Amino acid sequence: MNFTLKNFLQGFGIIAVILTLLPLIAVDYWWIRIFDFPHAQLTGLTFIAILTYFIRFDIKYYKDYLFVIILIGCFLFQLSKIYAYTPFADFEAQESTITDSSNTLKIYTANVLQKNEEYQLLLDQVAEKNPDIVLLMETDQLWQDAVHKTLSASYPFSMLEPLDNTYGMLLYSRLPMSQNKINHLVDKEIPSMEAIVTLESGNQFQLFAIHPTPPMPQHNPMSSDRDTEMMTTALRVYKREMPVIVMGDFNDVAWSETTSLFRKTSTLLDPRIGRGFYNTFNAKNVLMRWPLDHLFISEEFRVKTLNRTKDIKSDHFPMYTELTFEPEKAKEQKAEKPSKEILERAQSQLKEQHLLNMEMPTISSD
Repeated sequence: MNFTLKNFLQGFGIIAVILTLLPLIAVDYWWIRIFDFPHAQLTGLTFIAILTYFIRFDIKYYKDYLFVIILIGCFLFQLSKIYAYTPFADFEAQESTITDSSNTLKIYTANVLQKNEEYQLLLDQVAEKNPDIVLLMETDQLWQDAVHKTLSASYPFSMLEPLDNTYGMLLYSRLPMSQNKINHLVDKEIPSMEAIVTLESGNQFQLFAIHPTPPMPQHNPMSSDRDTEMMTTALRVYKREMPVIVMGDFNDVAWSETTSLFRKTSTLLDPRIGRGFYNTFNAKNVLMRWPLDHLFISEEFRVKTLNRTKDIKSDHFPMYTELTFEPEKAKEQKAEKPSKEILERAQSQLKEQHLLNMEMPTISSD
């Protein structure tokens, strides 16, 4: 039995090494990029394998030592990828220090699952949370017909692009929105949204909402479109002239190379860092869950509340976030300026794609 278990663990170790190394390959094929996702699961399984190997076997041979060392190396690498999203890490976006309601912003985001017909569950949750801004993704005309009358009564400002291709987007706001724009950065069938939002205090910020395609064979066999949309947004945010929030279903995990590059290029802060994973997908599978729905903030904002909400019968859990606008404390959490190498990496993604309606300025790190 020991021999069988030992061989099983050694086989798992080989798989762990392969799955650890695959995401390091700099290609955009979906079957490579998909292995960015299960770092948390692989970290846990690798740790269990190491413990079992030490508990059940008397390690006598150099091959066993070599195997354990490799397994420990995989574990440490996997842990390094996800450590920032555990409660042991320091906050990147600091806690709120004010209670001023006029400078408080409440945001609710949900990928509703287009075929989901439990419209009232979502409406009840929005009514309970009473957010200032509501972003609904994967919304078709049926979804708009089902929720618009109720939401428009409380949210007079909106941008709406229902689509039947699972990339429809509905954005509602209680706060005034101006300079509204619906972009199609990479694909004419994939919208993103932007607007200037005015808080009750009169302070303004720029809002971006994106939902790029995932690297999956049934959607897009390459991650290039997703990465291009993210980098286009990141480079625009890098040149910002006012506070910024970027939110949406990125179809990418928080710790991937692409999302990390987005965060470093944009110099935005991730409220998850130091607080937890907040896995939003897959709501229907406890073991296979990842943080795909994101909200990034500039240094003028601080975090009051960050919650994954209850199930609405979608394959994603919604997210509810409360922020406070505290520009006088921005220097305390300002992100590092991106290096020239980071900016070049971000720009290189744009060169691989033809943008439909946007020309990016040349950017240097000077």
